[in-house]
Amino acid sequence: MGSRVFLTNTDTTIGFISKSSKALDIAKNRTPNKKYITALSSLKKLKKRTPKKFNKLIRRAKKTTFILNKNFSFRVIKDKRHLLLINRLDGTYTTSANKSGYKFNYEYATSMANIIVYPLKESKRVSTIYKISKTQIKRLR
Repeated sequence: MGSRVFLTNTDTTIGFISKSSKALDIAKNRTPNKKYITALSSLKKLKKRTPKKFNKLIRRAKKTTFILNKNFSFRVIKDKRHLLLINRLDGTYTTSANKSGYKFNYEYATSMANIIVYPLKESKRVSTIYKISKTQIKRLR
């Protein structure tokens, strides 16, 4: 199950999910040096420490991605349907289901996925993104 790519509704849009970043690189036709968002079922699964100053914001955030440094970003999933898959895979990488640099294309997304979780429904909602340092927080989107 490690290198399979799932096409499913994420908490914000239709996306690819996999335990393998290499499988996602192939699915998105993306250079391997870029990092993916780590999808977590709870903050207890987070292996990195976050600045105490922002713990309350991180705990309460919904549909929000946090960048701790240029090598690690995460999102705690609270959507019940998406959470079922994340729990079964025990932590995954997640990304939008489009070819890198292009808009979403249903035919492309379905052709690149090993497993499709229906129903697929496009959403206009994008996640909020915060970059966190030890002392500052900056909203990127």
